[in-house]
Amino acid sequence: MSVVKVLDDSELSAEARAVFDDIRATRGGDFVNNFWRVMAHDPVLLKRIWETLKATMAPGALDPLTKEMIYVAISATNGCEYCVRSHTAAARAKGMSQAQLMEVMAIVGMANQTNALAMASQVPVDDVFREPGGD
Repeated sequence: MSVVKVLDDSELSAEARAVFDDIRATRGGDFVNNFWRVMAHDPVLLKRIWETLKATMAPGALDPLTKEMIYVAISATNGCEYCVRSHTAAARAKGMSQAQLMEVMAIVGMANQTNALAMASQVPVDDVFREPGGD
């Protein structure tokens, strides 16, 4: 159960309604999920998060499916069931297969394990890894 009420459309402020209109237009449908409905209690926060998410998840150097799969991986690591489920649904809508999802989860598990081992062992960073990257 949510600690913050999930607002329905009739309870939205004018500012929140404008963000919901943009969410619907951007996503090409009428559905606005519960995350946005909870964030709508604070229209300034709602708008800031939506604008940043919209820009971050837009096509760029990474394609939208890759971005969704990264979101799933980080959400799994952070233990956010809501985010795992919503971004898995979004990734599937963008073409992610079950095999790809399982591979992402395998990478999540391996990265968490090796990260923990490296941190616990205080493995010194190799000098070659400190070299600045290039384009």
